[in-house]
Amino acid sequence: MLPHPVGVGTFISAGRSLETALQRVERAESLGYESVYTTHIAARDSLTVLAAYASRTEKIKLGTGVLPIYSRTPVATAQAAATIDELSGGRMVLGLGVAHQVTVENWFGSTIGKPVAEMREYVNAIRAMFRGEDPPPGEKFPTRFRFMGYEPRPDLPVYVAALSPAMLRLAGQIGDGVMLWLCNPDYIRDVVVPEVTKGRERAGKTLDGFDIVAAVPAAVTEDPDTARASLRSDLIPYFSLPFYRAMIERSGYGDEIGAFDEAMKRGDTEAAAAAISNRFLEQLAAVGNATEAEAAVHRYLEAGTTSPCLGGVPRTDFDVTLKALAGLSVHLR
Repeated sequence: MLPHPVGVGTFISAGRSLETALQRVERAESLGYESVYTTHIAARDSLTVLAAYASRTEKIKLGTGVLPIYSRTPVATAQAAATIDELSGGRMVLGLGVAHQVTVENWFGSTIGKPVAEMREYVNAIRAMFRGEDPPPGEKFPTRFRFMGYEPRPDLPVYVAALSPAMLRLAGQIGDGVMLWLCNPDYIRDVVVPEVTKGRERAGKTLDGFDIVAAVPAAVTEDPDTARASLRSDLIPYFSLPFYRAMIERSGYGDEIGAFDEAMKRGDTEAAAAAISNRFLEQLAAVGNATEAEAAVHRYLEAGTTSPCLGGVPRTDFDVTLKALAGLSVHLR
């Protein structure tokens, strides 16, 4: 039995202009979108951006999608998340992810040892802090922190970003939801739902109430070929990262990975982008006219996604897309 849909959300990061992003978040809320997530990239701090979003909205759910656990200690994350939750009136969702060795080493000066065990330790520490309890002993993130004179929401939702079966099982076991990127509907149906179900069963729970958030690149446009070409270029870094490569191969796109690698060895980024096939993009993205884009989002829902979240395709008008697909979230209520 698949989980019941929660609602259609969106990914909105600040980009070049924070004020433009704030206006877009206000527009998403007015259009009826259920949630807005912001990524954590080499730009503005995602938690600070969420605080800004909280100050300009009233009801839309706010989340990190996702905050790398090696970017700050569990204490710093718990304090910031609890503060944003209070500021927003209980709308915060803390999405956590491992990130990638290249960024963990070069940005945060840390290392990824045992990602599943370290994610478990991080989440368990934060949950204990939210509940006002002593965090359990830790190896990677040891802490004895407890809030003093302040009580955060004890059940503040924690979502775990996952791609591999092991991390998906962990998300089901210890998370309130799972966050997905580059996972197409087939992968969600065949791998994500079964593995998070196993994790829920380990915790003595069902999928009821568990949120499966999938980022869906979306562009309602009269020029889908140009949009797909833009998306191809945007995906080149992900085809070079080990965690994503393993998931893409597991999804049945090993030939695309092979062709991509051959092109990159030659230094031909144009050919590397072309290796990302139409078959891959048609499964992953909601690109085309409004009817075609809606059908793509429905494929995610039918596969078991509870919260498909639209993300902009570079060099397309995301405001047009948000307006065109706004009715989807309303219909799920």
